Amino acid sequence: MSDHMTTDRVELTGQSWLALGPAGAVGSVHRTSHGFTVRLAGRDEFSGEYPTLAVAKSALFASLGPGAEYPDFREH
Repeated sequence: MSDHMTTDRVELTGQSWLALGPAGAVGSVHRTSHGFTVRLAGRDEFSGEYPTLAVAKSALFASLGPGAEYPDFREH
């Protein structure tokens, strides 16, 4: 895999964080050339582009729905 990968018009830089909930992986956050993007587990598409890692993590958490626990993010 190269340092830069393009998919669905999102240019990923190779740095990512896996979001883990009580039942396992719930999604991931990926650094892009312009910020960060989110992908929920089981989906192929990326969701939005966010200016900071903190905002991307919050967006992923919000996508999990009511009652979800805040996931543990581990750089991958």
